[in-house]
Amino acid sequence: MVSSGNDASLGVMSQSTARPASAPLRRFDGAPVRVLVVDDENNLTELLSMALRYEGWEVRSAGTGMAAVRAAREFQPDAVALDMMLPDFDGMEVLRRMRADNPNVPVLFLTARDAVEDRVAGLTAGGDDYVTKPFSLEEVVARLRALMRRTAVMAEDAGSQLVVGDLVMDEDSHEVTRGGDTVNLTATEFELLRYLMRNPKRVLSKAQILDRVWNYDFGGQANVVELYISYLRKKIDVGREPMIHTMRGVGYVLKPAT
Repeated sequence: MVSSGNDASLGVMSQSTARPASAPLRRFDGAPVRVLVVDDENNLTELLSMALRYEGWEVRSAGTGMAAVRAAREFQPDAVALDMMLPDFDGMEVLRRMRADNPNVPVLFLTARDAVEDRVAGLTAGGDDYVTKPFSLEEVVARLRALMRRTAVMAEDAGSQLVVGDLVMDEDSHEVTRGGDTVNLTATEFELLRYLMRNPKRVLSKAQILDRVWNYDFGGQANVVELYISYLRKKIDVGREPMIHTMRGVGYVLKPAT
């Protein structure tokens, strides 16, 4: 995808340009997946960002820990490629602060240190995977793709199906199952669940839900959202690990059960 005579000095192995082998990843709402790249080496960040954009992904970058935490809050990435060594504080502190806002965002550590104890420290701190420098851009792309697939934040050639954890919706047949068990929904319940499933792990306000599902301006109708969320919970979450969560004062979010 990208080649440079000085790639090795930047922590990137040289490689030839080639078209992506897999179909572009998309979020369930149809938008490109979002990846945050954090590294204080500008040339490396540019190369990696270019490679990820070539995959059709939306990319934002940061060169310090503080900028990374701020970008994560604003950008709400689906995955993060995070350097372990940053000028202000280290990658593990960045991870801790990001996870305080978004506990489930998958993180791929980029590290120049290949000692076992360093790798174990990163994974123990909550990192999902790591690559050591110099790395190939293809490897980083493949690992990020695998992390996002594992955490069910995107759709890839899913056809008419939406899948979040063990919850599956067929938009054509209007069939819904959880853990293989059929879930019978009314038309309004189906539309509400479809909106939640198209935005997994994203907090949706009552105003957004009203506008999308009922086409109401936000006003005295907030109670209808609460009512239908309670209906969904009774059909989807009762007797199982909850997937629909209330963020007090903000809205609702659907997340894969842990």
